[in-house]
Amino acid sequence: MVSNEELNSPLNAIQQLMAITSEESAELTQVCMKIMRKYTTLEEIQNDKYRDLLIEEAGDVLCMLELLVEHGVLTNEELGARVIVKRKKLATWSNLIND
Repeated sequence: MVSNEELNSPLNAIQQLMAITSEESAELTQVCMKIMRKYTTLEEIQNDKYRDLLIEEAGDVLCMLELLVEHGVLTNEELGARVIVKRKKLATWSNLIND
């Protein structure tokens, strides 16, 4: 792995945040699609390597969201408000929310 000093990146902070967040989100998407193709129930994933990959990639995306907050791009309040909106939509359009 290359250190920050060795990297000598020409990208500024916002460019790095956007690029890495995009990359991590794409990696999460890939794992989700592999799981979707392989399994039909939540129980099936419990002892499989894809669960470990899902944890890894979801954690990476969460890290990037935290960094977006730390760098002032987003706030926890803005994210929290959006979570409420999305949960309401999911309550209507999916069976994931049991409120």
